[in-house]
Order: sequence, then structure tokens, then C-alpha cells
Amino acid sequence: MDTSPTILALNRNPRNLELLTQFLGKRGLLVVGVTTLGEFARAVDEKPISVALVDITGFDSTIWEHCERLRARDIPFLILSPRQSAALQQEGLARGARGVLVKPLVSEELVRLINSMLK
Repeated sequence: MDTSPTILALNRNPRNLELLTQFLGKRGLLVVGVTTLGEFARAVDEKPISVALVDITGFDSTIWEHCERLRARDIPFLILSPRQSAALQQEGLARGARGVLVKPLVSEELVRLINSMLK
């Protein structure tokens, strides 16, 4: 049985999700990628998630309810955003995010943050 930590990645853009999954996979991380909030909810309910990466691009405000589910299950997560915003930063942290990263992502910084949340 594989006991590797599982990273749940939500990204509405399938190509970006594929690139993120490949990048993290090459660094030895197991990634479950989803593109819809329904898939995201099922993964949270059915899989042992260690860390979540939540790209909020293209989702409505119900995304925050899903972030609350992560917090309720003590799953650490990062918000990925297309722009810097104090209001978004405040909302993300209020909903339990460990941080908000602005795209384009600095790949090695992302890996360091994930690894720190896995400890």
C-alpha cells in the first residue's frame, strides 16, 4: 500500500493542471488533479489528502465553502491566484489557507511550501 503524501490540486484549466501534476510528480509528490468543484469535494471526502492547492481562477464564491471543508478536516492548503489582492489574501487566510501564491508560480518556492506543510 502506498503511504506517500497525496496533494490535491484544483485547477479549472486542464493543461495547467497537467503541467502542475507533472512538475510535482517529478519531485516525488503524488498528485490528484481535479478540474471541478464536484470532483474536488469527492476527493476531499474519499481520499487521504495531505495538502491541497486551490487555484481559484474561474470559480465563483462557493470556492470558499470548499476551502472551509479543507479547514474542517485539518487539511493544509494554499490558494493560487491570478492577481495580488489584499482582500483575497485576507479572505483566503480567514478561510484557513496557509498562504496565497500569485501566478505565475515560482516552482521551487511552491515545492518548499508544500514540503513544509507535509512536516
